[in-house]
Amino acid sequence: MNREAFRELTENNILLLDGATGTNLQKRGLKKGVCPDRWIMENPEVMIKLQTEYLKSGSRIIYSPTFSCNRAKLDEFGLKDETELMNRELVKVSREAIDRFMSENPGSPECFIAGDVSMTGIQLEPVGPMKFEELIDIYAQQIKALYEGGVDLIVVETMMSLQETRAAVIAAKEVCDLPVMATMTFEEDGRSLYGTDPLTALITLQSLGSDAFGINCGAGPDRMLPLIEAMAPYAKIPLICKPNAGLPSLDENGDTVYNLEPGEFAKGVEKIINAGASIVGGCCGTDARYIKELSDISKDCPVRKPRKDSFRALSSERSHLIFSLDSPFMIIGERINPTGKKKLQAELKEGRFDMVRTFAEEQDKNGAAILDVNMGMGGIDENEMMQKAIGVVTQETSLPLCIDTSFPEVMEAALRRYPGRALMNSISAESDRCDRMLAVAKKYGAMFILLPIGDSGLPKDRKEKEDNIKLVYDKAMAMGFSKEDIVVDGLVGTVGAIKSAGVDTLETIKYCRGLGIATACGLSNISFGLPERINVNTAFLSMAIRDGLTMAICNPNQDAIVRAALSTDLLMNKDGADLRYINYMNENAAAPGEKKPQEKTEKSPLEEVKECVIKGNEQAVCDLTKKALDAGLAPDIILNEALISAINEVGDLFEKGRYFLPQLIASAKTMEEAIALLEPLLQQNSSNDDAPVIVIATVEGDIHDIGKNLVTLMLKNYGFKVTDLGKNVPKEQIVGTAMELDADIICLSALMTTTMKEMENVIQYAKEKGCRARFMIGGAVITQDYADEIGADAYSADASDAVRVAKRICNIQ
Repeated sequence: MNREAFRELTENNILLLDGATGTNLQKRGLKKGVCPDRWIMENPEVMIKLQTEYLKSGSRIIYSPTFSCNRAKLDEFGLKDETELMNRELVKVSREAIDRFMSENPGSPECFIAGDVSMTGIQLEPVGPMKFEELIDIYAQQIKALYEGGVDLIVVETMMSLQETRAAVIAAKEVCDLPVMATMTFEEDGRSLYGTDPLTALITLQSLGSDAFGINCGAGPDRMLPLIEAMAPYAKIPLICKPNAGLPSLDENGDTVYNLEPGEFAKGVEKIINAGASIVGGCCGTDARYIKELSDISKDCPVRKPRKDSFRALSSERSHLIFSLDSPFMIIGERINPTGKKKLQAELKEGRFDMVRTFAEEQDKNGAAILDVNMGMGGIDENEMMQKAIGVVTQETSLPLCIDTSFPEVMEAALRRYPGRALMNSISAESDRCDRMLAVAKKYGAMFILLPIGDSGLPKDRKEKEDNIKLVYDKAMAMGFSKEDIVVDGLVGTVGAIKSAGVDTLETIKYCRGLGIATACGLSNISFGLPERINVNTAFLSMAIRDGLTMAICNPNQDAIVRAALSTDLLMNKDGADLRYINYMNENAAAPGEKKPQEKTEKSPLEEVKECVIKGNEQAVCDLTKKALDAGLAPDIILNEALISAINEVGDLFEKGRYFLPQLIASAKTMEEAIALLEPLLQQNSSNDDAPVIVIATVEGDIHDIGKNLVTLMLKNYGFKVTDLGKNVPKEQIVGTAMELDADIICLSALMTTTMKEMENVIQYAKEKGCRARFMIGGAVITQDYADEIGADAYSADASDAVRVAKRICNIQ
């Protein structure tokens, strides 16, 4: 199937997917702790029967049973060398199911196989050890094998990380030409574990080239409905929804059951279809009965077609920015640029990013809508430093980025690495770069700034500038871009040298506005070489906004610039401009000028260490901890008043939804570095023999450990003696280790509904063996009700909560 055929298939039909695989295979003989992919190969008839049931119930697309068949997951079972063979063989199982169904039901509509790809279980840098290119290679290997095996399309499913999803989509596009669907899992707060909301994910992935996007697992239809409603107005591709059969619990036999019957489930999904989803199915807890009810109820549902017109949008991993030509003026923060900044240049040559972090934080705080990132200077590897800077800035702020480089290879590497939809700065009309840079923008779905400079350099007059704009514009249209993907640089000259520079730029802005194209400019160029430059800059900015300027690269720390922009928006009656103006003036009542950022007071050594942990600055924490020691501060003071105080604040930010998993892990790792430095000194003064002992493990049959690893790290940072047994750990090992160590607490983790039942088995086994340890359980599918049901002593919602619960269990204040 090609992409056009997929579009035709989804355009006029509610397309039914299959239901759950794992929960149904467990009922049919799949045991915990074994490799599910290998088990299916050894028991193909079980899978064929399940998939045939789905086809008979109305499924048009079934997922190949390759969910965990990537080499990272297979390595857990010593099978990574069989990755390609196993994927090809498992596709044959699904093909046999379709062939049998079609032979028994001649005249049925054509059915298709989606090659199923999912998480590796290993986190990406900087949070984990996995390199981005290595992850792409893992997915490319699996997808190539699926393609060779004969799948009709690719599905990337049950993803928690937008960046991991991007890696899989990039891999799919690079190894085959099949359509690619992608679905992610979102928490109760409507964000992924990494802080991505569905609309941000949609903007990122549809611009990257996904052919459909949506949600699966983690919740029933009721919780997924508002997420689909939020995406529908902006979806240029079909929306997918594959809910669970409600919430899980244990029945009287100890089996996992779900609270929605097939009819209730189908009625819930009907609302989702009416909200805009056109590709639907079921996830955990569903079976052929659910798909049959869904098939019957969806026949009368209208198909909501994807949006046809384009819109302007940028995104980061945790936020998006949608704007029009009439939106409030936006500042692209210019500070992360080493040009003219000797201190920043020196830092970058040392491989440090402290000033980059500070610039990102200040500009975000002071109202920038986008941050420009430029690493152009001598004495460094610009490509390497650009990618590192992107990692630092995206951890520090959720603002979308403007990638600023003149080298195509640097631009491509940066866009490939950036976990969102970026703005490219820039693409000129120069023949040696234009086509290549447009191809890069197209591949990664970026918006771009059009720089109207041609082969002869700066345009000599307005006509040549407009000709250059038209040249790049026409090439972009021929490649499938829309005008909403383009922002034209007005090419501001220096009015001190060229008297008509201001007028010429204003005419360009008006020209582009007439074409319906957004505009930008480098604001400070206008006043170069003049005294009291701020006066010229603010006057020009107001005139440019009046004529249609969309955004400018400037310094948001300059109060006068912000005031001029807000005042002009107010006078032009832009939406919400009155409140923005009033709120800003109330918060910044002093006379205008370069008053932002506020004058910095000297921080104490303790405050510096604390701030370092809160910001997750692993690079600087050891130096700052040594500085605190050199200042005469005792190690226990640094531990309690800086490190523990900081991680408590980080936990609060996490609970409030201001921090997400990447920031939480970064702060915990930063704290760990400082504790490693302090630990020998702390041991000289005290004994840790009385510290509570904790044994932690992911239960047998479950090979997910992201949350468990973070809990381990946090508990260790708080002084608990933690023994981490890893993942897929049998109950005998967990309880045996706890008894050997005389553990106070056993922490159990499970991510899947198919493995959560094992927690009860561990608790019962511990009671039989007389183990005194108390149990704390947690994981994506675990609730307080479930903890109460199976007799656990406590439930922890997340890593921060785990510390509080452990303290309570051990009576620690």
